[in-house]
Amino acid sequence: MTFVEVADGVLVRRHAELDLNCGLVLGDGACLVVDTRSDLGEAADLIAAIRRITPHPWTVVNTHAHYDHCFGNAAFRPATVWGARACATGLRTGGEGRRTARVAELRAAGDEEGAARVAAAPIDPPDALVDDVAHLDVGGREVVLRFLGRGHTDSDLVVEVEAGGDATVLFAGDLVESGAPPAFEDAFPAEWPATVGRLHALARGPVVPGHGAVVDAAFVAAQREELLAVLAAVRSGRPDAGPYDPATMALAAARHGVAR
Repeated sequence: MTFVEVADGVLVRRHAELDLNCGLVLGDGACLVVDTRSDLGEAADLIAAIRRITPHPWTVVNTHAHYDHCFGNAAFRPATVWGARACATGLRTGGEGRRTARVAELRAAGDEEGAARVAAAPIDPPDALVDDVAHLDVGGREVVLRFLGRGHTDSDLVVEVEAGGDATVLFAGDLVESGAPPAFEDAFPAEWPATVGRLHALARGPVVPGHGAVVDAAFVAAQREELLAVLAAVRSGRPDAGPYDPATMALAAARHGVAR
C-alpha cells in the first residue's frame, strides 16, 4: 500500500481494507490529506506513509461523514479538518450510532481487534465547513473544495486540485465507485445523477473514487447513466429492472422512499 502519483505532486494510496483511497497533495512547505481511514491505528499507518514522502504540515479534508473516511481525524490534529457542513452535523448527531453499527459488524465477522479499534476512535468532526465552495492554498497550490449536491450522502465534498495547464485531479469520494456498485444506504437516488453530472463537467484528468481504481471522465459519465437507470427503475416500482444486483437495488428503492 504505497502512494501512487496520478499527477505532479498529487498522490493516491489505495488500501486493501475496503479498497479505500486516500489522497495526498504536495505543495511548497505544506500538504493536504484527503480522508483519514477508519480508526486511529489505520490513521497512524497512513501518517507513516505520508511522512515517508513529506515532512511538511498538513491540512485535512473529509469527503463525507462515513466512518471509513473520517474516523481517523483525531490522529491528524491539531491540523484543520475541512468538510461539508452536513458532514460535521452528521458526525455530531449520528457519529456514535455509526460507530456502534460498525463495531457490531466487525464483531459479527469475528474481528474483535478491529471492533476494539473502531470503538476507541474519537468522533472528531471537521471544524472548517463548506456550504458551497472553498478555496485553499496548499503551499502555493490551488485546491478547491466543492459541495455539488447530495448523492451518496448529504455531505459529499469534491476536492479539485490543479495539475498543470487545464488539467485537474478530482477526489470524488463515494460519489463515484470503481469496482463495486455505488452504496445507497444513506443516498439520495433522485439527486445523485445530477450531482454526478456536475462532477463530470469538472473532470479534466484523473478522477479518484472513494474506493477502487482511479478513473476518468468517461467512467464518470457512464456511472451517471447507471444512476439514472437506477432512478428510473425505482420510480417505476421495478427495482429488479435496474443495473445493479438485487440487494443494491433494494437499498436504492428504500432510500428513494425516504430521501426527499
